Amino acid sequence: MSVSFSLGEIAAYLDAEVRGDSELRITGLSTLQDAGDGQLTFLANPKYTKQLATTKASAVILAPDHAEGFSGSCLIISQPYLAYARISRWFDVSPIKPAAVHPSSIIDPTAVLGDDVYIGPNVVIEMNACIGSGCHIAANSFIGARSSIGANGYIAANVSIYHDVRIGRKVRIHSSSVIGGDGFGIAPRPDGSWEKIYQIGGVVIGDDVEIGSCTTIDRAALSDTILGDGVKLDNHVQIAHNAVVGDHTAIASYSGLAGSAKIGRHCIMGGDACIVGHVTVCDNVQLTARTLVTKSISTAGSYSSGSTPLMSTTEWRKNSVRIGQLDALARRVKKLEQ
Repeated sequence: MSVSFSLGEIAAYLDAEVRGDSELRITGLSTLQDAGDGQLTFLANPKYTKQLATTKASAVILAPDHAEGFSGSCLIISQPYLAYARISRWFDVSPIKPAAVHPSSIIDPTAVLGDDVYIGPNVVIEMNACIGSGCHIAANSFIGARSSIGANGYIAANVSIYHDVRIGRKVRIHSSSVIGGDGFGIAPRPDGSWEKIYQIGGVVIGDDVEIGSCTTIDRAALSDTILGDGVKLDNHVQIAHNAVVGDHTAIASYSGLAGSAKIGRHCIMGGDACIVGHVTVCDNVQLTARTLVTKSISTAGSYSSGSTPLMSTTEWRKNSVRIGQLDALARRVKKLEQ
């Protein structure tokens, strides 16, 4: 499937200034280095500025300061990366299935399906589940009893949604994710074996959430595991029972929240960052890659750990440099002692 838009049409949508031929046809997006004729690219990171001189793109999305020295066709806007993100929707050629219910699907007679839904092959929808209008449920996915999905949801192939899961509007869940499986709840017996704690809570997911492939969100032991509006989870993320993720927080792959951990609104967790159980992280916190949060954070900012205890990222960077100087320092001390 091919698409084509004029540079003027794109500019109007982005509310950007056009410099050059507004009738120029744009058929795709690419990077500064790889773009060719008919493609639109962008400059967001200043370290790639030199590539402006050699790019073969038909047009470039630029900030005003970078546009001053550029002679080609461009769209001028204050936030080029955000503009690229917004226009990327126009060039998405993912197949869109028309509303239909595949004959191989198994839908309990008590389930409720909204208007214009697509239910793919071998989908199972259990009793009293509710699927909102405009939803797309791809092949082999499972929707458990009494679970609900809001309007315009997208459930990719092979997703498992257990019972009593409440999902908001415009939520995208990618393949092999599991929502509402049992949390890791066990109690020690006197003989050293374990007694299972049945997880009798649920999962609540807000609007406009995206959940990557192979991500797991456990149901709560009691009450609910909660994801707020606008949360974005990468692939291979673990959200344990009774955890809470605040609105518009983004979590990169291999990261996780342990049981009853809470992270606030507008936070970012880098890859392989973890928050231990019953710890609270306030709003507007950034955790760099492989940070382990072992105590609550009450002040917004960037935090890191690794071979050091948790500390502010500024302190951590200073100490990381000093760790690299330890051998030389030890030699100096030994020489002084002699």
